Amino acid sequence: MKVTTVLRPAAALVLGALVLTACGDNEDGNEPAGAAATPPAAGASTAALPADAPKKIVSLTPTATEILYAIGAGKQVIAVDDQSNFPAEAPKTDLSGFQPNVEAITKYTPDLVVLSDDIDGIKQKLESVRIKVVEVPAAKTFEEMYTQFNTLGTATGHAAEAAAVTDKMKKDIGEVVAKAKKPAAPLTYFHELDNTGYSVTSKTFLGEVYTLFGLRNIADAADKDGSGYPQVSTEHIVTSNPDLIFLGDTKCCGQNAATVGQRPGWDKIKAVQTGNVVPLDDDIASRWGPRVVDLVKAVAAAVEKAGATA
Repeated sequence: MKVTTVLRPAAALVLGALVLTACGDNEDGNEPAGAAATPPAAGASTAALPADAPKKIVSLTPTATEILYAIGAGKQVIAVDDQSNFPAEAPKTDLSGFQPNVEAITKYTPDLVVLSDDIDGIKQKLESVRIKVVEVPAAKTFEEMYTQFNTLGTATGHAAEAAAVTDKMKKDIGEVVAKAKKPAAPLTYFHELDNTGYSVTSKTFLGEVYTLFGLRNIADAADKDGSGYPQVSTEHIVTSNPDLIFLGDTKCCGQNAATVGQRPGWDKIKAVQTGNVVPLDDDIASRWGPRVVDLVKAVAAAVEKAGATA
């Protein structure tokens, strides 16, 4: 998940390494919530595709890679960037989405390249050598996410499949939210992007996920510059005393309930005292693709548990 359109430079530097990368082994041995996700459907045969559909796709963003496989375009994908780690069969390479290189990309002779951002004019450079480019920037809302599914579906010859996937996602998310047992009084939460206090506010994509369950974000008050990604002080977190703490840095930074509880002053926080520090799979919590359903399920389970101990 790359968040370049709303981040200030300092936050972008931190989150570029954490949110977009979001990969590695879970160091504490405990599987984060949402980690046991069902892989997207395998790519459909290209034999039935429209004649003008791309046959050789390069994806330079992990979210787009997941979407392409989910909508049945996996067999058209010939290369993905070095951060695309799901599904396992995606042809991972050393191509960079952070610093895209025209020469490195064109070696794969693609007829479609999917980017999250037009870095250093890469789009014009690729189009100048007659390679089609589709941009899918960081989604700020669910609707933007669904639109990107449809955009990639149309661009790859899988419009019907994309529509079917988004319809199912909407249905599944709606059912999870409807069935979730929400406490009478709204719970408060803190979502941790890294262990230096960077977080998300309610106006971000992740914030929309939490809003589905009526949760109140303690980071909102700390977002003085309105970036949506404030660095929240320990004092503010401890004083706000959230009911829930969600960890989006279990892989990148090795954080878990034990490490959080050992931080100075954090043992006084309600979420720590009641066992409501929730480890999330970094990748699932940082991408706006098909596994958002798994994230919603993880949050629903956490809300039910916290509601029972409130």
